[in-house]
Amino acid sequence: MLEVHLLTKRYSGIPVVDAVSFSIRPGEILGYLGPNGAGKSTTVKMLTGLLEPTSGHIAFHGQDVRQDLKAFQRRIGYVPEEPQLYPHLSGREYLQLVGRLRGLPRGVLEPKMDELLNLVGLWEDRHSALASYSKGMRQKILLLAALLHNPELLILDEPFSGLDVNFAMVLRSLLQSLAEQKKIILYSSHVLEVVEKVCHTVLILRKGKVVAHDSVAHLRDLMSKSSLEGVFAQLTQPEDSDAIAHRILDVVAV
Repeated sequence: MLEVHLLTKRYSGIPVVDAVSFSIRPGEILGYLGPNGAGKSTTVKMLTGLLEPTSGHIAFHGQDVRQDLKAFQRRIGYVPEEPQLYPHLSGREYLQLVGRLRGLPRGVLEPKMDELLNLVGLWEDRHSALASYSKGMRQKILLLAALLHNPELLILDEPFSGLDVNFAMVLRSLLQSLAEQKKIILYSSHVLEVVEKVCHTVLILRKGKVVAHDSVAHLRDLMSKSSLEGVFAQLTQPEDSDAIAHRILDVVAV
């Protein structure tokens, strides 16, 4: 189980993530939602050890992750929102690098890597430089890199970014299958339609604070909304969306 307790990050005394708490059990997918600037990516960076929390703690299977951060990181698969790839490497070379850093033996890594490249439609481009890849192709490489070592915990920050419709359907099915294998999955995204279909529970942030944490169905019932989008808008949008849109039109028409 992943447990987060009163996690807080401040910059110059101002909280960006403010006393956030949640837990994810094996087999669960938590949708981690919020508008831009709500603190989603900051939370993800603290979970992966890229940022030090100001206060609060993170436990994995009952142990504070800071007791042995490197060991915890070896059990994570992470897809970042902003991909930092080596543009001169080919897709295959990048997966080789990640696999070796993860400690996978060559005899295991090589066939696994090649089969995965073939399955996601990148076999013909395996020797091409990442600089020549489209956004969707780079996203596939990041997803493969996150899955190569069969991690217990997946932390996904906008994993569907740039993917075509067909592979987005594959990824949605993959997430559900990973949950069935008792993986622990945190899924941060703006794509509410997908979150509604794949996540067991959702947590919604506004200005660094938790404003909702429940199942999608219960939140819809509680707030008398027909969709997660309606719940999200009511909790995070300070003004009526249509009114803002009309005001923008009025301004640009002057």
